[in-house]
Amino acid sequence: MPSIIARHLTRRFGAITAVNDLSLTVDRGEIFGFLGPNGAGKTTTLRLLTGVLVPDEGTISIAGIDLRSDPLAAKRCMGIIPENSTVYSDLSALQNLLLAGKLYGLSPGDREQRAWALLSDLGLSDRAREKVGNFSKGMKQRVSIGCAVIHEPAVLFLDEPTSGLDVQSRRLVVAMIRRMHEQGSTIFLTTHNIDEANALCTRIGIINRGILAATDRPEVLKQTFDTTRSVEVSFTTAVDPERFSHPSVLRVEPMGDKFRIFTRNPDEVVKSIVTRADQDRLVIASLNTRGPSLEEAFLAITGES
Repeated sequence: MPSIIARHLTRRFGAITAVNDLSLTVDRGEIFGFLGPNGAGKTTTLRLLTGVLVPDEGTISIAGIDLRSDPLAAKRCMGIIPENSTVYSDLSALQNLLLAGKLYGLSPGDREQRAWALLSDLGLSDRAREKVGNFSKGMKQRVSIGCAVIHEPAVLFLDEPTSGLDVQSRRLVVAMIRRMHEQGSTIFLTTHNIDEANALCTRIGIINRGILAATDRPEVLKQTFDTTRSVEVSFTTAVDPERFSHPSVLRVEPMGDKFRIFTRNPDEVVKSIVTRADQDRLVIASLNTRGPSLEEAFLAITGES
């Protein structure tokens, strides 16, 4: 059974239609990435799916429960992690998690056990009794995640979960997302980080101007919307990019000491580079090819440049 079903969602703000007849289904156990340019409707869609906003038109089902007719039951199935932490700064990390567990109806024993297990997973055991107001943004976000998952939700919603985090916090957050996925939770996340979406998500939806423009597995989106490949090459000495002139070359972009050569026929371009280097007695320092890029597929779908 799908964990999230949205049908014909529309939400207007005055004359602006932020979400326009959007329908999507997220199957149980998926990590669904929701991408789009600024102002495309990502945040509005997330707020509709989590019950923060009510759609002007359309229906939403979470774990088989209609969000409009039984919002409390639907929300008990959710964990929600906003981009900016909503933890209580005057409470300790442990107190925040225990309070969240109490609000979700966990027994005292269960919330104590789960709180300590989560603090360990999130790298916060040694600071469990310290007030969260003293924590960095990344540490606060880790506490926020612990509060959102302490009741082991069937569906976890995350809004830009790693935005602005330090390396350690980002690693721990990503590990927690993967762990929740392995335990059977369905993950719905919005992100601007296309590389992160490519690495984490089993399926991706791209929204543009309030309309769901595309949805599929990352590898399918890359192949469907981007047939361009590239060749990256560097030499031991300075080289004029005009040397890369070839019928198969679409464009050449300098990248520090390298050149990135866009083409639809990388094999021909590689042969041309090697032949030209041999003729001109140039030494190739590095040479590799790259496949279709999810970023370029995103740009093609949204019309961004």
